[in-house]
Amino acid sequence: MTRDRRSTLHSPDALIDVLGARRVLAFGAHPDDVDFGAAATVAALAARGVDVTLCLLTAGDAGGFETGHDRVEMARRRQAEQEEAAAVLGVREVILLDEKDGWVEPTADLIRQIVRVMRQVRPDVVMSPHPERAWDRMQKSHPDHLACGEAVVRACYPAVENPFAFPELAEQEGLEAFKIRHLMLMAAPEERVNLRVEVSGYEDRKLEALRQHFSQHPDPARMEEFVLTRLRRIHAAAGIVDTSSEGPAEGLAGGLAEDFHWVVVNGPDTFAGF
Repeated sequence: MTRDRRSTLHSPDALIDVLGARRVLAFGAHPDDVDFGAAATVAALAARGVDVTLCLLTAGDAGGFETGHDRVEMARRRQAEQEEAAAVLGVREVILLDEKDGWVEPTADLIRQIVRVMRQVRPDVVMSPHPERAWDRMQKSHPDHLACGEAVVRACYPAVENPFAFPELAEQEGLEAFKIRHLMLMAAPEERVNLRVEVSGYEDRKLEALRQHFSQHPDPARMEEFVLTRLRRIHAAAGIVDTSSEGPAEGLAGGLAEDFHWVVVNGPDTFAGF
């Protein structure tokens, strides 16, 4: 029987099996983007031996709630906060690019930088903010998030797999073209969500990672309640739990989940780029 992936809740083990995930590269426009969108999933994957790298486009120097702060100092603080959060989740490395917070655009130069990181890491799975605006809650569709998503999607196809795109990366740095297999897009419009990941037991890691971004939370208790409520609602929206590669089981009541728009970039049926 064919099942709608929208209603399927994958366990971390099933997700690894379905995606063939050994190496994940997660992109965020700012520090804390990935922690809000996918921290529990990242922690669950890392705990199972998946190698996770985080790449931030900006240092988040325009964030925070303190007026008149020094942007250089804020960038330093936020980078340190992200390093601490990454350590909580088991992320192997944090890479920081040099885009300006609040002014990210999917330019050719940014796409080149992203392709460079992709070819260095050579992930099976790429995570990123979604490039489409979600009108149900504008806050998850910050313009930098949308621009990050668009740049990452353009890098995933066709740039990273096209040897004629940015050939200097291969010629000067030995970074050869390769194919991304899967995209997991965070903060997706509700109608795009087709994958939910069971993360019960990893909510404490997610909250602990978010707590490291102390410069961004004027009301930490309210933030944590919002996050937990969201995880419960995502789980409740799924009717099937795929607990293993052998098949699905009935849904678990009262659990927690994160959701994504899952895109197969290169799968068994992909033919010559079409």
